[in-house]
Amino acid sequence: MSPSFNPLLWRRPPVVSQYGVAVLSVAAALFLTYWPVLHLESAPVSLFLCAVIFSAWYGGVGPGLLATILSAFVFYYDFLPPVHSLAVKPTETARFVVFAMSALFVGALSVAQRRATESLRQARDDLHKTVEELKKANEALVKSDAYLVEVQTLSQTGNFGWNVSTGELFWSEESFRIFGYDRALKPTVQLALKRVHPEDVEIVREALENAAHGTDLDFEHRLAMPDGSVKTVHVLGRVLTPGAAKVEFVGAVMDITAMKNAFEEIRALRDQLYKENLALREEIDITRMFEEIVGSSPALQTVLSRVAKVAPTDSTVLITGETGTGKELIARAIHKRSQRSSRAFVSVNCAAIPRDLIASELFGHEKGAFTGATQRRLGRFESAEGGTIFLDEVGELPAEMQIALLRVLQEREFQRVGGNQSFKTDARVVTATNRDLQSAIAEGRFREDLFYRLNVFPIEVPPLRERKEDIALLVQYFVDRYATKAGKRITGISKKSMDLLQSYAWPGNIRELQNVIERSVIISDSENLSVDESWLAGRKSAAEVTSPPLTEKLAMQEREMIEAALAESNGRVSGPRGAAAKLGIPQSTLDSKIKALKINKQRFRTN
Repeated sequence: MSPSFNPLLWRRPPVVSQYGVAVLSVAAALFLTYWPVLHLESAPVSLFLCAVIFSAWYGGVGPGLLATILSAFVFYYDFLPPVHSLAVKPTETARFVVFAMSALFVGALSVAQRRATESLRQARDDLHKTVEELKKANEALVKSDAYLVEVQTLSQTGNFGWNVSTGELFWSEESFRIFGYDRALKPTVQLALKRVHPEDVEIVREALENAAHGTDLDFEHRLAMPDGSVKTVHVLGRVLTPGAAKVEFVGAVMDITAMKNAFEEIRALRDQLYKENLALREEIDITRMFEEIVGSSPALQTVLSRVAKVAPTDSTVLITGETGTGKELIARAIHKRSQRSSRAFVSVNCAAIPRDLIASELFGHEKGAFTGATQRRLGRFESAEGGTIFLDEVGELPAEMQIALLRVLQEREFQRVGGNQSFKTDARVVTATNRDLQSAIAEGRFREDLFYRLNVFPIEVPPLRERKEDIALLVQYFVDRYATKAGKRITGISKKSMDLLQSYAWPGNIRELQNVIERSVIISDSENLSVDESWLAGRKSAAEVTSPPLTEKLAMQEREMIEAALAESNGRVSGPRGAAAKLGIPQSTLDSKIKALKINKQRFRTN
């Protein structure tokens, strides 16, 4: 809106015009005085004062002073007797002085009023301009606030102000949304602490205590929302006036839940890729008994024929055989000849994993599932998705893991440790064991239903003593392999050593043969390899290998006695009719033996 027009506040004309107006004003006053129509001969003073006022208002100090001088001269010459004379007129001096002083006063007053009016006009214009600028600034501020609110909403970042000494807290609208509070509530530190996840309360309290001493805020914590969801926020705060008595903070709180989840997904994918690469690297670099299946004996050819038949299917395979016979190599052969060969082959030695960690190793765990679980971890079944998982020494699985594995085989799904979400699995299961699972079932150490799930397609790998035709081929293979690695040239093996190797029972099977050949190559100084007889002499025969030692026989007898007592006492250990009383030993001793022998008391109890 433009300022209103004031006709009395025209712009000042050029200087010549200003003084010309002064002369014309006095002339006009003189003309009006003598104009017979108006009869103003008796009022020249008023007209001349008006001329002075007009000249001073129009032209300022100079024209006003000129109009005063001219008016005084005309008044003295034409209106003070004797008129039309410039002679001294003592009787009219007082009247002239009063007129002159009045003219000077009204002229000065007119100049002052003009200046005051101009100042007011300028002030009004400045105020109007300031109002317009403030209006524009306010519109820009409103627009900027709208942008800021939108940016905060998009970036999920709220700001806050905190006066530590008074406890006064300010939140932006986005801060209220992040914490899930109504905008009408007055924000307080206690209100914010109510939303903090119970496990992170100490972290937040420690940060606030440090802030009270002037330390900047920079920490992450979780919020437990009323709907059961969990948010992760990052709090940043800076002291407004470091060193001041009153500590005040300004800062921002960012909802980084989506970012954290994205990082977790990236970490999970990275872990999965790492596991697949690790599995691939293990498959390529692991020290195996041999890279290829070596031999042409009928026993081995039977095994390879069964491998060729079962490999293209997705059937579960149970590989049995003594230790060192190459069960894992057979499992790899099944995988390589299957339609899953382009995906991961994941090998798990069930006997090498601690009992408390095997569930996490196979199925993974969620963050916080147990002490030390600082992040989510994928299990071997997830790493083998679309490929093959090989469970070696499956007979060593504890009872609870046998149930979990049975569910995987039946339902094709599992749950991570500490989680309640079920995950489907498309991993083919191949297992191996050197134990007699039928005996383990009879002793209650292995589930019968799990055995039948695993034993869909059994393959028994023959021991080396049943493949004597393959010993010469294996010896040649290992000699070439280790001689090349050691940088030696070995062209043959003595007949005596070969006869010795072929007549030996090999309780350790191919793994033992591999070790003997490697040791012989290391100490060999000639092109003709020989094997030290002492390495094989005094070893147990095949019959001795299969015969259990005395300690095992005693343990079996002790187990039978305890199980018989438990059967008679309906699974009860203590009391006058308990198994401990029947055996004549203390209850604590019997409990220790039951635990050591892994006897399941529950199976002796009847309804």
